[in-house]
Amino acid sequence: MQLIQKSQDPDALPEGLTASKLRSEIQPQELGFSTTADLKTSDGLIGQDRAIEAIRLSASIGDKDFNLFVAGREGMGRHSAVLHYLSQQAARRPKSNDWVYVNNFETPHKPNALRLPPGQAVALKRAMQNLVDDLANEVPTLFESDEYQTQRRAIEEEAGEKQEAPLAAFAKQVKEENAALLKTPMGFMLAAVIDGKPIKPDVYEKLEPEERREIDERIERLQGQLSDILKEVPQLEKEHRQKVEDLHAQMAERVVSVRVQALMDDFSDTADVVAYLEAVRQDMISNAELFLEDGEQNETGPFRKAIHKYHREPRFYRYDVNVMVSHGDPETDAAPVITEDKPSLNQLTGRVEHLSQMGTLVTNFTLIKPGALHRANGGYLVLDARRLLAEPYAWDALKRCLQSQSIAIVSLADRLSLGSTISLEPDPIPCNVRVVLIGDRRLHMLLVQLDPEFGTLFKLLADFEDDLPRTVKNTRSMASVIADFAAREDLCTMTAGAVAAVLDQATRLADDARKFTLQLGVLGDLMREANHYAKAAGRSVMEQKDIARAIDRADHRAARIKDRMQEAVIRKTVLIDTSGSVAGQVNGLSVIGIGTYRFGRPSRITARTRMGAGKLVDIEREVELGGPLHSKGVLILSGYLSATYALDVPMSLQASLVFEQSYGGVEGDSASSAELYALLSALSGLGVRQGLAVTGSVNQHGEIQAIGGVNEKIEGFFDICKARRLTGRQGVLIPAANVDNLMLRPDVVEAARAGKFRVFPVRTIDQGIEILTGCPAGKRRRNGLFPEGTLNALVENRLREFAQTQKLFADAGRENGPAGDRT
Repeated sequence: MQLIQKSQDPDALPEGLTASKLRSEIQPQELGFSTTADLKTSDGLIGQDRAIEAIRLSASIGDKDFNLFVAGREGMGRHSAVLHYLSQQAARRPKSNDWVYVNNFETPHKPNALRLPPGQAVALKRAMQNLVDDLANEVPTLFESDEYQTQRRAIEEEAGEKQEAPLAAFAKQVKEENAALLKTPMGFMLAAVIDGKPIKPDVYEKLEPEERREIDERIERLQGQLSDILKEVPQLEKEHRQKVEDLHAQMAERVVSVRVQALMDDFSDTADVVAYLEAVRQDMISNAELFLEDGEQNETGPFRKAIHKYHREPRFYRYDVNVMVSHGDPETDAAPVITEDKPSLNQLTGRVEHLSQMGTLVTNFTLIKPGALHRANGGYLVLDARRLLAEPYAWDALKRCLQSQSIAIVSLADRLSLGSTISLEPDPIPCNVRVVLIGDRRLHMLLVQLDPEFGTLFKLLADFEDDLPRTVKNTRSMASVIADFAAREDLCTMTAGAVAAVLDQATRLADDARKFTLQLGVLGDLMREANHYAKAAGRSVMEQKDIARAIDRADHRAARIKDRMQEAVIRKTVLIDTSGSVAGQVNGLSVIGIGTYRFGRPSRITARTRMGAGKLVDIEREVELGGPLHSKGVLILSGYLSATYALDVPMSLQASLVFEQSYGGVEGDSASSAELYALLSALSGLGVRQGLAVTGSVNQHGEIQAIGGVNEKIEGFFDICKARRLTGRQGVLIPAANVDNLMLRPDVVEAARAGKFRVFPVRTIDQGIEILTGCPAGKRRRNGLFPEGTLNALVENRLREFAQTQKLFADAGRENGPAGDRT
């Protein structure tokens, strides 16, 4: 760092930093190539060794709960890095099992989950469809055979005999007893017979009472016998139906058992599937009538039977196989790596859909749909943490699945007790998933603090670095990353100058001349825009001027508010002086951030002093516009003044500080040194050069401390000075600790090289006040006094005057008090 030299001329400014300190550029010839076509490709991720180690450990360790949280800023390449390393590990792991849901014939609302070897789920589904189609053709044919017709006729004849024989015997008895058995639409009825004809009611009324009584007794007795006979009819019909069902089962078993046994042989190595097929066999035999329904319709057309897909008919859904997850792709021999962009409850754990039938919502096991956890089972699931936490109940569901190591499907309506329809309770599927959450550091901190279960489920943190040291090796590595990005995105070949310009921008974005930012997404956007300008100019090579234009145009597009603020200063709507000298007035610098765009804004800081009770009034704090950090900085000023000046007398200063024309909140302590300079100027009566602006915080010892946004602050004041004409007596005071953060715009550097603008690094308040006032600060001598004519002597004398004047007022008050009482 170049030291500031004092001049014999009090109006002359000392030399500032050299141009090489203001911007550390990479020279194209230092990169060792002409264009990116000469470079080897890179994997696109450097400087993230710690994060990569955590990713690899989470991907490879077998113990549960070693799930991973990936923290870092946007545009760091977190997603691509996670997918890259997870895919590498997934290739070393075996394929995951297939999972299906099948009908539970005993409890239909609780479907069974079956685990199958990879690729077997679709085979089982297709086999069951073929089974249904084959049986739907074969069973009706079997039931049309002569054997079936013969046995069925025998059953029907036997049933008819069992029902008709008692009635025939009873009819004969009725006839012998002079009665008749009549069959009416309402059933059977009995009537007395006279002369071979049923007696009519008018004839019955003319009979003798004795004859009527005898007829009534006889009909009543016969009616009782008829009732006993009719009571046996339901039982006979039941026996008939049972015999028909037994016949159907007997006939169906011949073909069903053969077909199902063939499937059992195909899936003999999977016990769960064999058990399911046995349940299917028994159900098909018990419900053989399903294959006989709509027989006439199914035979319509010459080829109807051959091509009809019976498994698509609703009555055969009970034999369907609902494939939840299938890993049957022969070209993929790895565990799954799944990314879910919408991690809602249903998308994570699956859902049960419903159909509307006759105004009622109905469902079955074929309407169970898988979630991301099902698809990632046996592999890896990558989720955006912020999106996950924004979805109702999704975070709780994910934790429940990880804790229980099973995937249970619970709808949001059931969770909120809002469901009014019959739903399903599918078997939970065992869960073996490694979950990777990607978010920012603040979100990780909040989860650790507010969710006690988070730390037990996500034991690993991959914290991505924000920047990379600017060494020769890393410079070449970054150049390879840039070249790889250009090739991957099909951008123009880049010259070494273009790459150097991108690397310079990476340094500026890092806010550190000794580092590169690792926000590769931002650099990628810059390259894409520069590529557009190169192609628009008809060139196939991207040059340095294209990068410069992309940077300039991006700044121009985002600078509307900055331009309006600078316009207000130039038109003197906002009062900022850039020439002359004024006591108690300093140009402070602040940074305004709007989205991702930041710019510097000068503010006038004024101080007023008088005798008082030692109170330093921060007007911003008094009106509640000052934040806690700003208020802290002002209180530090009070500590510095009381410990530096007039140590043997009470502090009798009444001072006020304010940011003029500031109508919003003020936060941060980066203006505390400027406020102290304004106070010292007001106390000493020495004017502050208005062509200079100040940034930096101060401690109670008067040491200037580093601040943020130093480049934007310098450029903000430079733009104002340039608009008003650079005079060579303008510049900015910055903390010496911020020199390594300088990466100023080329136009600022050129102005400094020409001596039209200066940047002064200062370490102490004394150094800064000397530059601002042109007056020596002065050091306290052994006699305890500052040298006469120095700024510190003037300040101390003024404070002593305040103290002496206050003492005189106090003494006069004590002397005049009694007289005043007597008067």
